Amino acid sequence: MGQPWAVGSAEGAPARLPLVLTALWAAAVALELAYVLVLGPGPPPLGPLARTLQLALAAFQLLNLLGNVGLFLRSDPSIRGVMLAGRSLGQGWAYCYQCQSQVPPRSGHCSACRICILRRDHHCRLLGRCVGFHNYRPFLCLLLHAAGVLLHISVLLGPALSALLRAHSPLHTAALLLLPWLMLLTGRVSLAQFALAFVTDTCVAGALLCGAGLLFHGMLLLRGQTTWEWARGQHSYDLGPCHNLQAALGPRWVLVWLWPFLASPLPGDGITFQTTADVGLMAS
Repeated sequence: MGQPWAVGSAEGAPARLPLVLTALWAAAVALELAYVLVLGPGPPPLGPLARTLQLALAAFQLLNLLGNVGLFLRSDPSIRGVMLAGRSLGQGWAYCYQCQSQVPPRSGHCSACRICILRRDHHCRLLGRCVGFHNYRPFLCLLLHAAGVLLHISVLLGPALSALLRAHSPLHTAALLLLPWLMLLTGRVSLAQFALAFVTDTCVAGALLCGAGLLFHGMLLLRGQTTWEWARGQHSYDLGPCHNLQAALGPRWVLVWLWPFLASPLPGDGITFQTTADVGLMAS
């Protein structure tokens, strides 16, 4: 039996420790939100209609977030179980000595997962799994809804944090927002005050990080690139924005952002890809 907390097993199993740490942080955020809403200042004052809309938005965001996390973790982006032997090798194919297998174009070996990934983009450290052909769509939707959930939590925690900050001097306020751990260790704030400031800080920072990641991958999506191809200036698979969206998200690419379980099958298999040169030959 392998080590349960290893970064990756010899069979290419994803890391468990990053996922456990991410889950613990999410649980801490949920507990702090519940404490503020139930025992603390409570949610921002809203009318019945606004409160209903806020609850509906929260349910929609949470379902999308959890659904896309589940799809991302259940989808195996690796070459495991993919029949590559006997395929007609062509330009872009390579041999991976670690996996001892021929691998198709746009694939890459992940040292953390210890296996080659189809259309490898990068290794997600927070969830301990590579982003590739089969889980790129839930990864993008996860970025979108994670940013929305974290912003929503920041808004709900806003009144409690504002009341805390107004009760102290500007210097104390700045130190609490920028260095909450130092304020706790020096006894300047209570544990409850530290938790409120720390969770709000991490939610705002997480929303900005997810938003920046979504913008970056949105650019790659429209260009038909992976992160590896973008870093090397390769544009061999750019078929135009509309075709690039369909290649990565399926024919219903407009609607997949709204519900994780919407059927939108990918047109390819992660092994063969249409190139810009192919499109040019067909057009001529």
